[in-house]
Amino acid sequence: MQQDASIIFQIAGIGIVVAMIHTILKQMGKEEYAQFITLVGFIIVLMMVIDSIADLFQQIKSIFLFQG
Repeated sequence: MQQDASIIFQIAGIGIVVAMIHTILKQMGKEEYAQFITLVGFIIVLMMVIDSIADLFQQIKSIFLFQG
């Protein structure tokens, strides 16, 4: 259960940092870079979520198929 909360806080931290960088770049007039940073942040979070979902499916598979 502790890892679940850790992942939530990591995603929130990445979101806050990306939002700050996006705002700074947008105020500087660098909208293209701001969108790129947002996309990179989204991809990083997506990879974290996909990894967690893969672990979840592996645990479900081991429970229902009785594999170790």
